[in-house]
Amino acid sequence: MTTTTMPARTAPARPAVARGGSRFTKRKVGGVIVTGITWVLVFLFFFPVLWMLLNSFKSEAGAAAFPPKVVADFSFDRYGQVFERGMGLYLANSAAVSILSTLVVMALAIPAAYALSVRPIGKWQDALFFFISTRFMPVAASIIPVFLLLQVVRGLDNLWWLGALYLGINLPLAIWMMRSFFAEVPRAVVEAAQVDGASYSRELWRISLPIVAPGAAAAALICFIFAWNEYFLANLLTAVVARTTPPFLGSFVDGRGQFLAVLSAAATIAVLPVIIAGWIAQKRLVRGLAMGAVK
Repeated sequence: MTTTTMPARTAPARPAVARGGSRFTKRKVGGVIVTGITWVLVFLFFFPVLWMLLNSFKSEAGAAAFPPKVVADFSFDRYGQVFERGMGLYLANSAAVSILSTLVVMALAIPAAYALSVRPIGKWQDALFFFISTRFMPVAASIIPVFLLLQVVRGLDNLWWLGALYLGINLPLAIWMMRSFFAEVPRAVVEAAQVDGASYSRELWRISLPIVAPGAAAAALICFIFAWNEYFLANLLTAVVARTTPPFLGSFVDGRGQFLAVLSAAATIAVLPVIIAGWIAQKRLVRGLAMGAVK
């Protein structure tokens, strides 16, 4: 008598697509959540700027209304009032001192950083520490001797002396940034230039600097922003002739009131140069700030 064995029943195999599909769905949902959170954070950071822009088109009563009104009597009168108070002169002073000080800073920081990275000098660590140590002391702690010194040399309310102070403030930062960028230059490129008989200036300006051009653009833009937004020195060391935009913005808040609408118009005009410069150099800025992130 023969017995027949029944084949074992096996569970149907799950399609491989199901597991991969669920993983893809989770990844997609996670991406949507991260994107949504990012947009919320962007809106929260951008909302004060947007509200400032909206207030610049309102009347003083509309800007100070409570609860706030998004739609009010829009007009460009506040921008006219800003220039009637002489903002054009302060914008010109800020542009002159910021651009000139940034150009001089970069002209000095590039060869200094190159000497501290690609062609290191003796005791270069001490030099780097000296540069960064100049930023240890708060500016408020040195304002009295600086004020007395400028008073002796008749440098108060003078754009050239104000630019020299911005030069001293931004130069250590630019040197440290440019040194980290020059450290990214391949040694093989520098050695090949030296073998070909390239001079020091050609090796720096024609070979190494084009490689770190995005980093140089980032350093220059940061120095420009610091000089453009500097308030403390410009407020205490200038009066009329060399007064820049930040102290001018502070003059809208006095005992008569805050003048919120006019202040919003002036602040909107003040941030436009920085926004335009950042928008023009955004590609180089992103590449420059990312240099040295992965080593």
